[in-house]
Amino acid sequence: MSKESALRDDLLETAKQIVDLQSNPRTWLSWVVYLLARLEEQATLGSPANRVSYFEMLEALQEEIRNRMKTGGWN
Repeated sequence: MSKESALRDDLLETAKQIVDLQSNPRTWLSWVVYLLARLEEQATLGSPANRVSYFEMLEALQEEIRNRMKTGGWN
């Protein structure tokens, strides 16, 4: 199993644990924000360019969410 596959499995398990803990999707926002904050912390441990890249990723995420709301699916 590749590292990416293992990480996907871990994230799937984490998602299931969040649902088990809080079944209402509205409450998942705090978990998504928590994850993004931890990712930002990790990004800022590296070079200053990583911080810039992190904010570029957030902009791309906004666009993905807009597309999801318009089309009803994830790209």
